[in-house]
Amino acid sequence: MSNPSVSKRQKERNRQDKAKEKEAKRNARRVERSQRADLPPGVDPDIADIIPGPQPPITD
Repeated sequence: MSNPSVSKRQKERNRQDKAKEKEAKRNARRVERSQRADLPPGVDPDIADIIPGPQPPITD
């Protein structure tokens, strides 16, 4: 059996590491969002480059 305090410390360390990773991802998204080209008003950035209609076939 393992010592409960050791496993508790490891669990807390894992929680802190995960929180640091999430914060790094948030900061990366903030930087990416600020560097994005400005779109005219009324244009949704998620669908700005989508072309309606049939799509060309995928070629390998």
